[in-house]
This record gives sequence, C-alpha cells and structure tokens, in this order.
Amino acid sequence: MDNMVKTKKQGLLIVISGPSGCGKNSIINELLKIRNNIWVSISCTSREPRGEEKNGINYYFLSKEEFESDIKNDEFLEHAEYSGNYYGTPKKYIKEHLDKGEDVILEIEIQGALKIKEKLDETVFIFIMPPTMNELKRRLINRKTDSLEKIEKRFKRAYEEINEIPKYNYVVVNDDLDKAVKKVDAILEAERCRVDRIEEVYLDSKEERIHEALLDDVKDFDNSKIEIK
Repeated sequence: MDNMVKTKKQGLLIVISGPSGCGKNSIINELLKIRNNIWVSISCTSREPRGEEKNGINYYFLSKEEFESDIKNDEFLEHAEYSGNYYGTPKKYIKEHLDKGEDVILEIEIQGALKIKEKLDETVFIFIMPPTMNELKRRLINRKTDSLEKIEKRFKRAYEEINEIPKYNYVVVNDDLDKAVKKVDAILEAERCRVDRIEEVYLDSKEERIHEALLDDVKDFDNSKIEIK
C-alpha cells in the first residue's frame, strides 16, 4: 500500500458567505481553475437575473409562487428571504457529489448558512470580508447592477452580516484576489488533513511490532526517576 493513512472518501461541504460585493464569486471562479474536484451548487432565487446571468448557470430563477411551492414540498436544504427575494439551496445532487468524493461549495447568504450549521455541523464555514467598508461601497456602486436605494440597503446589511463572523470557522479578507484564493485553497487542504477524516491507519507486520514495542515502553516508563538539575 502506497499510503498508510486512509481518509474518508466523502467530499467536504463548504459554505462561503460574506456581504454583497466582497468578491465571493470571483474567489470561487479562481478556485475552480486550480482545484478539479469541486462542484459548485447552484442556488434557486425568486429575484430577476442581473446583467448576463443565465438560468441554470448562475441561479435557477423561479417565480415567487414556484419558490413557495418548493418550500412546501421540502425541496431545499435551506432557504431564506434577503432584500425582498427568496434564496435557497436545492437538496438535489449535493449528496450525490459528496458521496463521489467531490467537494461541494455553497455560496449562500448568512441566514441560510446558519440554518445549515444547525443541521450539518461538519460543514466548513468561510466568511469573506472586504478590506474596508469604503471599498465595499465602491465595489457595489461600480457593479452598476442596483439602484442607489438597493446599494444603501446592501451596505447597511453588510454591517449586520459582519457581526455574524464568530459563527464561522474561518475569515478571509479579500484585499487581493490571488492572495484570498490561496488562503481559501489552504483552508480546504487543511480540512482534508483533519484527524477526524481518517478512517484507518495501515501498518505492515514489522511496523505493527515496532508500534506495540513503543506502546509497551510508554507503559513501563516512570518519569519519577528523572532528576532535574
């Protein structure tokens, strides 16, 4: 056997959240270029498409009535209302991809993330921060996808969202896209090395004998005989 450590085959479920305009999508898109074992879950929303967004690629765009029907039918892992629109994570396909060993990324707002945390505690939660609030406001204005009224709402909401940081596992400041992507990549690598992801450690017969001898030495070791000078 080439590797004596066998880790769980199941992939990681990763939740990425942060204020609108912090660069979540940019980080995820760059991450996909360097990791080929990631599937990005597509959320459903009742809002209208922005710019060049396409159904089934950026979101599944549903009417408010369709979304509410899916809520009643328990089709979502989580759902929440944000700025007057519904957003939700469909249960379909997520388990299938995790069972294949693929990491699954959910890019969702904080209300939904906290609901998932209540159900699936093993999920990796990453919060993306803008370098400053002034920079966040500049990004929101430069996107030119929202009215000034909506921008103000998003900006005020960002302060509320930042208060939820302690409920996440990691925080990454997106002041430089390349650095932020490397940090998120390092987080995923570290999570795959966690001890609780190890299923079994294999030892050959010689290694087993050495291991047992070491354990016997530890049992017989008496530290009271050590003199400190």
